[in-house]
Amino acid sequence: MTQDEAMDILKAGHNVFISGAAGSGKTYLLNQYITHLRAHNVGVAVTASTGIAATHLNGRTIHSWSGIGVRDTLSDEDIKEIISKQRIARNFKKIQALIIDEVSMLHAHQLDMVERIARHALDFTKPFGGLQVVLCGDFFQLPPVTREGGDILSGQMEKKFAYECGAWESGAFRVCYLHEQFRQKKDPLLTLLNNIRAGGGADEYIKAPLRTRYKKPLVGADGKPVRPTKLYARNINVDTINEKELAKLPDKEKVFHMETRGFPALVDALKRNCLAPETLRLKVGAEVLFVKNDTRGRYVNGTRGRVKGFDKHEKWPLVQTLDDTLIMAKPDEWRFEENGTIRAAISQVPLRLAWAITIHKSQGMTLDAAEVDLSDAFEPGMGYVALSRVRTLGGLTLLGLNDVALTVHPKILAHDTRLKELSRVAREERARLSDEEKSVLHEQTLFTRFRGARDTELVKKHKQDRVKKKKIPTHLITAEFLEKKIPLAEIAKERGLKEGTLLGHMEKLKGAKKLPDISYLKKDIHDFDAIFSAFKKSPDGKLTPIFEHFDGTHSFDTLKLVRLFV
Repeated sequence: MTQDEAMDILKAGHNVFISGAAGSGKTYLLNQYITHLRAHNVGVAVTASTGIAATHLNGRTIHSWSGIGVRDTLSDEDIKEIISKQRIARNFKKIQALIIDEVSMLHAHQLDMVERIARHALDFTKPFGGLQVVLCGDFFQLPPVTREGGDILSGQMEKKFAYECGAWESGAFRVCYLHEQFRQKKDPLLTLLNNIRAGGGADEYIKAPLRTRYKKPLVGADGKPVRPTKLYARNINVDTINEKELAKLPDKEKVFHMETRGFPALVDALKRNCLAPETLRLKVGAEVLFVKNDTRGRYVNGTRGRVKGFDKHEKWPLVQTLDDTLIMAKPDEWRFEENGTIRAAISQVPLRLAWAITIHKSQGMTLDAAEVDLSDAFEPGMGYVALSRVRTLGGLTLLGLNDVALTVHPKILAHDTRLKELSRVAREERARLSDEEKSVLHEQTLFTRFRGARDTELVKKHKQDRVKKKKIPTHLITAEFLEKKIPLAEIAKERGLKEGTLLGHMEKLKGAKKLPDISYLKKDIHDFDAIFSAFKKSPDGKLTPIFEHFDGTHSFDTLKLVRLFV
């Protein structure tokens, strides 16, 4: 299934499970749907099974958000206590959609507990209390973490995956199995990964290409050696390696401290789960990794580089990536949003030392070059996660391999066939609808399920308005998006417009003194202060002289955006 097909199914309001191989764009699709919901004022809770995964979506762990915490069971008294807490009750009552990412790492009983609390908090007669629930993950990747080597409830070795619980069955989840590949594409590594997913981890035709990468030095496009990120199964060596390598560098250390704002408990949770350290220590020559996606597309979570120096004026690190792009790494923000309100945020330079990281922390990253040691792999799926981090087989050096590394859980292998079949059914169901029928279905979802409209008059009025072609001026629609603090690129995608067109709307709004606060857009503009100063000094504010002054390093659209602040 393609992302566009999956988006249609999501917009129809179904409970949905999004799956697919590593690199198939699952998190990207989630972000697009979250943007869609927020643009239509639909309350959405963004959560994940782990703190690291939650930071990728500016969300929280499902354990904290739902109130289940570290519990393994829930009595009726426990549920009453949980929903009596104002914070938890508010969490459920202010939303219409619940997102849970990396569901492969969520135990079956934990999803059941979330469903029970939702019923008690909202509507006991409906699965998940009537919320739309969107689960996302790949069961071939890392499984639920167990204590003492077994299932938490039974104490046995058999794992209980989320799809094995009653809540999954009662939720009637549509399956969207994404098949497009945005990471490995047609590289031989993709064939290798697909063979692992097919259960051939012990076969020679999988191990043979890996042997060609055994302790193989990595070289860049210029023929020079590349120092890869080292991935280890266990924590024991990672920090030691990074600190040892940093100490070898001769230059003076630069220190960057994290800044925070918001509710202390939420700030602490963000700090614990953010891959950027609270105190970042760097030197010239340090191997680093970007740990966040850049809104301007200059880097992604996992882009590798080396600190070449520090900017003379702004003092931020200058990172040269493996493709020889020089990027000034300015602070970025991780935040927890609730119904459009930022309740906690942390700001830090989005880098971490990258001589070594753990395989668990690498999940969700895309690495240009990796040196992988799987000799200590202890979970099925661990090898698949590690190998799927890199874009190409040529970007991999393998240090070791054991019998567990390339295995997949036998339950998952059997269930994957079922998921693909369910996805095929959902795709065919969608294909039977015309574009007009899909459009009407999406609108009805917004006005009935998400708005909670009991009276059909609201839906009828909306349909009448469409027939009469009543239109809101397009620049005022842009203003509504800007008021919600949505990035320009996301507004353009949602509305099917170019960013230049949106800037024209903004200029019109400014002229009419109706332009909302757009200060949130400043952080995405490199050299903002310098460009702003140039406009302040310019007698006529024309673009071309300023464009030439900066040697064409900024687009006209960027300059138009800065001019709006003058």
